[in-house]
Amino acid sequence: MKTKWKKKAVVAMAVAVAALLFIGYFIIHFSTKRGHSSGEIFLYGEQHSVENILEKEFELWSSYYHNNGMRDLFVELPYYTAEFMNIWMKSDDDDILDSLYQDWDGTAMHSQEVYNFYKRIKSDCPETVFHGTDVGHQYGTTGARFLEYLESTGQRQSDLYKLSEENIKQGQYYYQHSDNIYRENTMVENFIWEFDSLNGIDVMGIYGSAHTGTEAMDYMTSSVPCMANQLQKQYGNALHTEDLTSLALMNEPYRTDTIKVGEKEYTALYFGKTDLSAVLPDYQCREFWRLENAYDDFKDNSTTGNVLLYNNYPMEIETGQIFVIDYTKADGTVVREYHRSDGNTWQGSSVTEEFVVK
Repeated sequence: MKTKWKKKAVVAMAVAVAALLFIGYFIIHFSTKRGHSSGEIFLYGEQHSVENILEKEFELWSSYYHNNGMRDLFVELPYYTAEFMNIWMKSDDDDILDSLYQDWDGTAMHSQEVYNFYKRIKSDCPETVFHGTDVGHQYGTTGARFLEYLESTGQRQSDLYKLSEENIKQGQYYYQHSDNIYRENTMVENFIWEFDSLNGIDVMGIYGSAHTGTEAMDYMTSSVPCMANQLQKQYGNALHTEDLTSLALMNEPYRTDTIKVGEKEYTALYFGKTDLSAVLPDYQCREFWRLENAYDDFKDNSTTGNVLLYNNYPMEIETGQIFVIDYTKADGTVVREYHRSDGNTWQGSSVTEEFVVK
């Protein structure tokens, strides 16, 4: 009996050890696949600088901050900009934010709504830590000034300095080559590095909706998976996303204008402008008008093949409408396009298509 009992004990122990080894391997293998992090990511897609969206984002962050103890907020800003903001969060004045705001001139960030958003975070969520994961926008102003700050405080050899230099190089490459695939992939690499360095901390992220679709491709070329699409492959169910852009859709125009096309004048409802500088370095913004009672006049005009997804418009789109879109380039010149909503789709998404005005 004792011999049998010993044999059973040995077998049971061997099975237990094997099970532990298997579990250990599974944990190690799984953590490696997930980037060594067990934290959750709550990612929100926005249309930049829209007051309704910023209000919702503040409500979300305030809830995570006060009810869930979260402190880490990822933003579509360069690494060094976020680090500057972290210094500002601990300061007694707003000098740093004021300087950043001036650096943002010409982009969607340069709006009073964005300024007020960050002021509210400093006031109501003072322990917030910002994490910037974009390429080095404003590298000649914000980036250069941050390096000067680090040098003046004896941090020339610090990791902060090295990471900021690398981020500046990312920005220089992006703007020199207008390479949006590079930007999308670099945003992913920066996000993974920053998130994994937190070792399992839950975070919230705010990014343009072009980067937050888990099944979407990059906005400009549709040739590589967008940021969230790639992050889902890295983190699986730990990634949670929500698109807030529907909060930006306008039911009423800002104003009513008159636009002449050919020999005829049309009532034109103006729905505002959206920033393009972050995705199209050669452009500043685009503005939208809807021409009233104009579809029949242009429904037979030939089209160019240039399409624009409905989700680029700041208002609801219906079939049988005509739109005027002005693109303002970086040098200040304006390019006008005329679009028609015929109910067509492109890669499964509803689009308007540019047509030729004779």
